[in-house]
Formats: sequence, structure tokens, C-alpha cells
Amino acid sequence: MPKKIAVIGAGAWGTALAAHAARIDHEVMIWGREPDVVRDINERAENRLFLEGVALPKTLRASTVPAEVLASAEIVILVPPSAFLRNVAALVAEHVSKTARIVIASKGIDERTLGLMTDVTAEAMPDHDAASMCALSGPSFAREVAAGLPTDVVVASKSAEAVLEVASALHTPMFRVYTSRDPIGVEVGGAMKNVLAIAAGACDGLGLGLNARAALITRGLSEMARLGIALGGDPLTFMGLSGVGDLILTSTGALSRNRSLGMKVAEGVSAGKYLAEQRTVAEGYLTARAAWRLAQKLGVDVPITEQVYYVLHEDRPLLEAMKLLLTRAQKDELWGLPGTGDGPR
Repeated sequence: MPKKIAVIGAGAWGTALAAHAARIDHEVMIWGREPDVVRDINERAENRLFLEGVALPKTLRASTVPAEVLASAEIVILVPPSAFLRNVAALVAEHVSKTARIVIASKGIDERTLGLMTDVTAEAMPDHDAASMCALSGPSFAREVAAGLPTDVVVASKSAEAVLEVASALHTPMFRVYTSRDPIGVEVGGAMKNVLAIAAGACDGLGLGLNARAALITRGLSEMARLGIALGGDPLTFMGLSGVGDLILTSTGALSRNRSLGMKVAEGVSAGKYLAEQRTVAEGYLTARAAWRLAQKLGVDVPITEQVYYVLHEDRPLLEAMKLLLTRAQKDELWGLPGTGDGPR
């Protein structure tokens, strides 16, 4: 049955999700800050700023007025960059129905509180049931979703009813939506893969080879799992779409903004200068700092994340960071994971 869906955030990912929902006959409105983007969507059925060249459904409507977008919405999908999620959620909170399903598709870790995106949303929208909020993640480049190419994602919530309702509304043969009861694991995977993709891009930029990239991705998956488990996530979640699936895509795909950032850093370009010239956000830049601080707080070993943080935010030379990773003590492969060895051997 068609639903009224509001998408909050008209960047590439928000536009892609809105386009998908509109194509399967939902009544969809998207909120954007930029009047030019809203005008493009309404008048040209295109978002030239963030998804140039991709035709959008003519039924998709956009507005800069939250009350207009959210009126009677049954499903609300929040998709601003993670750094702006708190302010955007607070801005729209009064217009969201108490019975609406809230879905967070932003990926990151809050720098101030070190909370996950569902935590941030729950704090910004205190009148809404935090336990029924959903997180959407998985290997999904926005341009491919907007173009209608096959994609698999996962929706996670502590509420079985909420996750089934959201998944059923969005699932199609070309956009398969799996369900999970582990929002912590799903969110940690979605956040950490961006940090690790920066490392993978740097690895490729330095010409270290395919063996090194595969090793880095695999070891990155281990530290993603260690951090997620420390927060209460299910170890098996990291073997799924939001873990290894999104990590592989973001670390190897040419459309990955985080991988591109790593490659530029390997060329000697300042990360801050490069990002200042981009229209879109490489979430891993800020997440690296938040993830490193969270890992320190929890006492979790995240060596790749540590080096990404120091290179991006503390001016550590990239070759020095590489040497520090390569000369770490030998360990059991599954060290630090439940039921495995406890340390170096």
C-alpha cells in the first residue's frame, strides 16, 4: 500500500532514496536547504548540484519548508550529513507525527557525544520513541540507486514492528531491503567503513598493491567488529551488508568520496584543502576523529583508524603511518574478538 514518505536532506543520498520511493508509487516529498536544488527537482526532475544527469521521477516534489514536507508523513527518512543531523532533526521534530516511522540514513559518529546517529536523533527528537527508530545502511552508491541499478541494503531497529514496516515499504527486486534487530552493529559498520575507505584509498594511491589493499580491508573489518562489539553490537552483523558489504564497496569503488580522499592524501594534497573544494562530504574525515576518541574511551584497539586520524588531523606523514602499521607486533588473526586469543603471540 502506498505511503506518504518525507525525506529530509536533498544531497545525493537523500535524493536517491526519495527517487526510489517515488518510483514505487509512494507519495514522496524531499526537504532541501538549497532553493536551487528544490527548484531543479520540481521544475527539471533533476538534482544538478548533487546528481547531475540522473532523471528523477516527475512525481517527486521538493520544498524548503519542513512543515510542508512532513505533513501527514508516515515514514520520515533523515539523510543530512552526520555533522548536521542533530540540528536538522531538531529543526523538523515538531512537524513529525508521533506515529511516523523515523529512519536514519546518515552514517557517522557524533563528535561531541561520541554517540551513534540513532542516539543523536533520539536526543534531538525527545518526544519520539527512540526504541522504534531505524537505521538504514549497506553498500549503496547514491548515483546507482538513483539510476535504479540493483542494490541491497539493511534496515535495523530494536522494534520488530518498525523495521518490518519500513523494509516492506521500500523493498523491491531492484532495491532489496533486509532486516536486522542490531542497530548498533549496523550503524558502527556504516560509520567505520568510511574511515577505513580513506586508508584503502591511501594504500592505492601509494601503489602498495592489491595484496596490501585486501589485507587492509580485512584487518579493518576486524577493528570495525571490535568497536561494534564493545558497544553491544552482534559480531555476525559485521559479516553482512552494513559491515563487510559496505566496506568493500566504499574501499574499492570509483564513486567513493572517502576512497578518493585517501588517494588525494597519498598524492600529498591537504585533506582540508581538498574537502573545501568539494560539493559533497567525505564522512570519514570527521568520523575518523570521533571513532578514534570512542575507541580510546572504550579501550578498543583500532590501529588503522588511529593512523587515519593522525594523518588527517594531526599532520602525521602518511609514510610514517604506513610504517607504524606494518611494524606492529604479530598477533593471532582474531585477537580481540569474542572467544579468541587475548593478545600477541
